Amino acid sequence: MAVKTIVWDVPSQAQGNMTDLTPRLENEVTASGLQDGIATVFVTGSTAGVSTIEWERGLLSDFKVMQERWIPENLQYAHNEGERDDNGHSHLRATMLGPSLTVPFTAGQLHLGTWQQVVLVDFDTKPRSRRIICQVMGE
Repeated sequence: MAVKTIVWDVPSQAQGNMTDLTPRLENEVTASGLQDGIATVFVTGSTAGVSTIEWERGLLSDFKVMQERWIPENLQYAHNEGERDDNGHSHLRATMLGPSLTVPFTAGQLHLGTWQQVVLVDFDTKPRSRRIICQVMGE
């Protein structure tokens, strides 16, 4: 089995905004030359996550509303007090979503649903560059 590791940086808006990673992931699977296997996408850092969603304006808005209902920003978080930081909610949201996702592929094509995109979600409070590590494994 062959393993190809690709690292790239993605500028992020933070505040729960999403970045569509699907086109880059598709390109990396194609560039790997592998036909059948899995592609894993991982974001470094503890205030961002990776998932799938339909890239549709209403759902993107709904996701931000859900974040606030799920883990409200304005609650009191011990992390914010002890560390003199403002992103306790960001860490918790990222922990619940998770930092990675694995997508199978055959014939060099990702197995994603018609309306399913792979996304980076940055929950932190300040924009930054996020490091993505992609491993494409297969034959």
